[in-house]
Amino acid sequence: MSNPYFFGYGSLVNLATHDYHDPQPARLRGWRRSWAHTTLREVAFLTAVPCAESEIDGLIAAVPNADWEALDQREFAYDRLSTQNAVQHGMQQSPEISVYAVPPACQQAVTDQHPILLSYLDVVVQGYAQVFGADGVAEFFASTDGWTAPILNDRSAPRYPRHQPLGPAELQLVDDHLNALDARIIAAA
Repeated sequence: MSNPYFFGYGSLVNLATHDYHDPQPARLRGWRRSWAHTTLREVAFLTAVPCAESEIDGLIAAVPNADWEALDQREFAYDRLSTQNAVQHGMQQSPEISVYAVPPACQQAVTDQHPILLSYLDVVVQGYAQVFGADGVAEFFASTDGWTAPILNDRSAPRYPRHQPLGPAELQLVDDHLNALDARIIAAA
């Protein structure tokens, strides 16, 4: 039996946030990203939402011995869903691949009380830059909905548990995209 894989489209693209085996770029057909809040978390996170006309880039990686427990705990506000062969990748075999998504009934609007953490977004963009380059970062922003949501600038005291240090060029890359979107950045209290 071969190991199953997950498709990551947010922080799981950043290899510094996990040590899952055989990571490689992939593309998920029929889905988009969106910012959503759920009562299971204090802040907003990315979720995958079905969208027949869309495709998103991400990363697949193996879950050894189908031991999903640690990843399911990390992604506790999400359901793990089969992608039913919707993932394009460069592997010879066709393993089972799952994606995590917040159930539609649990998705709520992002508010000032439940914002996007800039430290989380930084990690996501860093991962996309490392795997897909500047064009991949631009595609990430273009294929993600919900940029009208408030973004909490927590860079000086990161609240995201898997935050990573970013260099000046990486920080500027994030800031340039947010400026182009006229994103609303709110100061941390």
